[in-house]
Amino acid sequence: MTTAIDIDIGGTFTDCYIARGEESVWCKARTTAYDLSVCTLQAIEEGAAKLDLSVEQLLAETGIVRYSSTIAMNKLIQRNGPKVALITTHGFEDTILIGRCSQWADGLPFKTTRNIARMKRPEPLVDREMVVGVAERVDSTGEVIYPLDEARFLEQLRGLVDRGARSFVVSLLWSFMNPVHEQRIKELILEEYGDAYLGSMPVFLSSEVSPRIFEYPRTMMTLLNGYLHQAMYHELMGIAEEFRERAYRKPLMMVHNTGGMASVLKTSAVNTFNGGPVAGVMGSYHLAPLYGYKNVISADMGGTSFDIGMVAEGSTRFYQFQPVIDTWTVDATILDVRSIGAGGGSIIQVNPLLGNQLTVGPESAGSNPGPACYDQGGDLPTVTDADLVLGYLNPDTFHGGRLTLDCDLARKAVAEKVAGPLGVPVEEAALLAKRVIDGTMGGEIYKETVLKGFDPRDFILFALGGAGPVHATGFAEAAQLETVVVFPYSSTFCAFGSSTMDIVHLYEKSLHLHLIDLNGRTFDDFATFNAVVDALIERGRQDFRGEGVDPDKAEWQLELDMKFGGQLNTSRTISPVLHLDGEGDVAALYKAFEADYAAAYSAMGLTPEAGVEIENFVIRATVRMPKPAARTRPLGDADPSAARTGTRPAYWRDIGWHETDIYDRERLAPGNSFEGPALIEASDTTIVVEPGWSFLLDEYGNGLIRRTGAGGRSPAQQG
Repeated sequence: MTTAIDIDIGGTFTDCYIARGEESVWCKARTTAYDLSVCTLQAIEEGAAKLDLSVEQLLAETGIVRYSSTIAMNKLIQRNGPKVALITTHGFEDTILIGRCSQWADGLPFKTTRNIARMKRPEPLVDREMVVGVAERVDSTGEVIYPLDEARFLEQLRGLVDRGARSFVVSLLWSFMNPVHEQRIKELILEEYGDAYLGSMPVFLSSEVSPRIFEYPRTMMTLLNGYLHQAMYHELMGIAEEFRERAYRKPLMMVHNTGGMASVLKTSAVNTFNGGPVAGVMGSYHLAPLYGYKNVISADMGGTSFDIGMVAEGSTRFYQFQPVIDTWTVDATILDVRSIGAGGGSIIQVNPLLGNQLTVGPESAGSNPGPACYDQGGDLPTVTDADLVLGYLNPDTFHGGRLTLDCDLARKAVAEKVAGPLGVPVEEAALLAKRVIDGTMGGEIYKETVLKGFDPRDFILFALGGAGPVHATGFAEAAQLETVVVFPYSSTFCAFGSSTMDIVHLYEKSLHLHLIDLNGRTFDDFATFNAVVDALIERGRQDFRGEGVDPDKAEWQLELDMKFGGQLNTSRTISPVLHLDGEGDVAALYKAFEADYAAAYSAMGLTPEAGVEIENFVIRATVRMPKPAARTRPLGDADPSAARTGTRPAYWRDIGWHETDIYDRERLAPGNSFEGPALIEASDTTIVVEPGWSFLLDEYGNGLIRRTGAGGRSPAQQG
């Protein structure tokens, strides 16, 4: 029997999905920020209990544990990392302070950037006194033109240690072409301050973390890694220690924002950003074929954020190659997931300076104090408070009955802060807040699809997160989507998503080559091209061996950042061949680049007469992992009366208060269907079926919510 455990550690809840043979269970636990091993084990204990096993029995038969986490993001937001020293080339000490033209606004919401008069540049992660420039120089071809002054560097090193350095980041000019000076600096640091002295302090080299051109994003990528490394190490090693005490000796795998996973020991801190939402996209990619759909929007609404991912034309094709992490542009390949401040904890406000305009978010009440109805000291109205006022949530069964909601506190907060200033009844104020947040999320989905060249009506929506099924029909309508799918494990979908992921490593190397020059001559230096590819593959083989994975099982894919001559921006193309061995391979590579470029920018932008240049090599190494199989049950009677538990007054648009049918999610059977309005209660979420929508439990046990009048077509037929 194969058993796998998948964990998603969020800021508020820790989700667990356990697949044991053909059986699967899922559960949630409150995240214990003081020690993540506590909430991890609490979630596993609850899952083990559902399987009638002890934690020790479960771990003994488990073959793999995978998890995603927001540790890195939370630590960066709190700005409580160690004191980091930055070592760079003399004359470039102010690179991270100068930044790039857009640095003052990178990562900040529009609401902030439009108030230019009060804008402040981001506070640097490293103090200027902790930045030193060493005497050395390597040119753009990798030739050493000024050797490293080791004696001077050792003096600078002692000064950094005296000023409290606890981590070293080394980012020298053109080191990705020749890392000899970075490597020597690391040797000198470890020789000078080994285990016997202050303890071996971590040293991070840009030539290892991000061997790519452009010193600012490369330096910031390495700096973020150094800033976050120790927090990640202590948190994750604490979890590993708890597992080892329970005799677990198998791999601990970490979800990467590239769309794959790798061993914790082969994971850089910056690769874990957005790991949970990325797992959600990969889970959506795995399940989309069930419905014959090539286009899927994954929409994850949690307590604080709303995360949007896309599967388009059967592919997770959208990546960011210079993403912004917090307020810093870095060099990394990250699966594109768009996030906005919209969730159950989003605060509802009325702005008297704008004619009593009602806004929802991006500010959040978080988990402490949380919404007013949590009765933890918060008095600001939130989306969860509005949902409770509208009658959509059961105050006695929220979070499986472990958190009782106070309706009176919710009504009081909405009445005082929203209904009163607007001069409307409290339920109308709550409904208005719901429509605003739904419109915001739906508008974001609409923009995300249209601006990438797609019609949102060609997509199916997967409603994820604890609050996703509550608001799905609202933001689906705003985005012009016809069909919503909710899963039994929607609230823990990101944990499920990691169970569908493969082991993936990315290896990059910047090298400028002309595939076609200005005279129309095609590339023929195949030895140089293939040597770069082979070196990256060998790095991958070494890493797989270190993880205990047979490198012969790996699939190798070459991706190239290419551009037409005279352009600044590159486009990433999957090479049809791994090596170039003749003019035919060169022609095939150009044809693939031309097709990708034309699809993104139109064929009118093709300018082969200006030449074609290669800027960066990427090897994607993949080892396929077993995927959970979808199980079906025969469709039965449409009558859902066996699952009906009663009624509850709920407030609906255009209807007002209405005695609404309540169904138990666990008692619904495949084939059961009904028209909205209706409420479906589960232990971890509530599915809200608004008027004008219908619900059907399909053969996979998933809920299909369709707009009434969509013709009763299946999603596959609609596609």
